Amino acid sequence: MLVEVAFKKGDTISLKLASGEEIVGKFNERVTGGYELIKPMVLIANEKGLGLAPFMFSVAPEGKFTFNGDSVTCVGATQGEIAKQYVATTTGIVQPDKGIIV
Repeated sequence: MLVEVAFKKGDTISLKLASGEEIVGKFNERVTGGYELIKPMVLIANEKGLGLAPFMFSVAPEGKFTFNGDSVTCVGATQGEIAKQYVATTTGIVQPDKGIIV
């Protein structure tokens, strides 16, 4: 059984769609019958490992997108490294690795 977690506005979350795509985006709100994400990106495999690409190429990428709950098979908080990559890709802000400040 999937336990639904309440996400906060601005959290980076991942959606697994019934079609197989994995979507990473900034959670905006839970809407009737679905999820609204800001700047959704699709997780892709490339020669260097995992990467992110625009979810749709024919629309403005900074918009809000509603994903129908019937097509979403799983929802969860995005893992740390992928979340960092999402922030870097969508904002240009690179988060440093945790370490000792000198």
